[in-house]
Amino acid sequence: MAGKLPGRGMYVAADRAALDTAVKKRLFSKGAKRQVSLPDGLIDDVEQALVRRVLDRISMARKAGDAVAGFERVKEWLDRDRAAILLQASDGSERGKSKLYRPGGRGSFFDILTAQELGLSFGRERVIHAALAAGRLADLFRDDAVRLSGVRTSETQDDGNDPVPGKVKKTR
Repeated sequence: MAGKLPGRGMYVAADRAALDTAVKKRLFSKGAKRQVSLPDGLIDDVEQALVRRVLDRISMARKAGDAVAGFERVKEWLDRDRAAILLQASDGSERGKSKLYRPGGRGSFFDILTAQELGLSFGRERVIHAALAAGRLADLFRDDAVRLSGVRTSETQDDGNDPVPGKVKKTR
């Protein structure tokens, strides 16, 4: 969840189905070669931790002047090629969301947050459209957003770098 951490550990794909399989088949215990107790609601806790990380990344970008919210501001950034990542609320109207074009490139569009969640990063009740400028904060956001999108959906996105879904990989 937090990328690479020091010490011994285990990796599991950032995929809800993989996490569910690992919990149900007790793969953490098998990988550790000893009994491991997991908290109830582990997968939901992982999802909420990822949501917090993603929102914190957006908040930091906003404070640095590298994030904007609102249809007009986002459209302006897109028109000036300032936006590297377009964010749209998953529960926003499709008609309104279709009026903005997506910046090119992989990982340049996300609709994994609700309007209320997205609003938290901007100190508003609800935000439908937001954009992040290119830079380190956008890169960090992208990494966490990809993880969250895997945990929020059951679709497996195999890019060749993640462990096989349902397998727990022991490290060191």
